[in-house]
Amino acid sequence: MRSDAPGRAPNYTTACIAMFGVNLAWILLLIFALWGLIAALLAGFAVHRWIGWLEVKRSTSNVASPDEPRA
Repeated sequence: MRSDAPGRAPNYTTACIAMFGVNLAWILLLIFALWGLIAALLAGFAVHRWIGWLEVKRSTSNVASPDEPRA
């Protein structure tokens, strides 16, 4: 049995963001293949608006992000 404390967990933020982009790309390509360009553009615009909404919500909340030091 090991007696030393476990180290820090690896930071998978970059990998998560990259995989979000990959998944978004194949989903938009699938929508384009099934329903056409208009549906893919509408889905992309909806995701764009949703991300903007999340950014505004996060900037107005009182919760500090994991990267920001707590006061």
